[in-house]
Amino acid sequence: MDQKLFNMSGRVALVTGASSGLGTHFAQVLADAGARVVVAARRTERLRELVDGIEASGGQAVAVTMDVTDAASVTRGFDEAEKAFGTVDVLINNAGVADARLFLKTDEESWDFVIDTNLKAAWRVAHEGAARMVKAQVPGNIVNVASMLGLGVQVGQSLYATSKAGVVQLTKSMALELMRYQIRVNALCPGYFETEMNRDYFASEKGQAYIAKSIPSKRLGQLPELSGPLLMLASEAGSFVNGVALPVDGGHLVHSL
Repeated sequence: MDQKLFNMSGRVALVTGASSGLGTHFAQVLADAGARVVVAARRTERLRELVDGIEASGGQAVAVTMDVTDAASVTRGFDEAEKAFGTVDVLINNAGVADARLFLKTDEESWDFVIDTNLKAAWRVAHEGAARMVKAQVPGNIVNVASMLGLGVQVGQSLYATSKAGVVQLTKSMALELMRYQIRVNALCPGYFETEMNRDYFASEKGQAYIAKSIPSKRLGQLPELSGPLLMLASEAGSFVNGVALPVDGGHLVHSL
């Protein structure tokens, strides 16, 4: 296999939600592959640490403040990215939130919080990024980070699952319409991966019981196991992959009834 297919040199990648967890990992992976990376989030102090780490590894990165729920903030973030590196031609649409509660415990406030961040904001950022690629007449790749819960359901996750299912359908619609501009759009659908946000829960007795009983592989995913799938979707290695929702969940969605 030609390893150059995964080379991201010459590409400008913007990662939302880059201040922690999957976003931080994605930014480092893209930088290691040669992309100039724009890391975007609300927590700028965490972004500075990430940029310092990327640069210490020989990469190029810049941090921009971006609140994905604020249209003006998204526009300013893309303006800053272009000023630093030029047109963003790889967008990792990763920012998201969760609000786990049983359906009858949900309310309009919780609905708005999850849907506005996970779905409306994903549309907002993707629309801004795609419009700029089209205007600049550059081909590009958009990876919307959905979830295995965009393809299946789980007790207590009605809002999150609904938002991520919307991201999956948004991805397919975008892929259909943007392929004429040489812009590919795919969704990455992670299962349960260990991050700083969930580490304490999964280390608890309750979390360990869930892993043993409900996850077919009997373990959590490790962040490096997302690196290959991300690079495949974001690079020329996946040049004929468009409009897919790719589960990376250790077989969680195909467990036996």
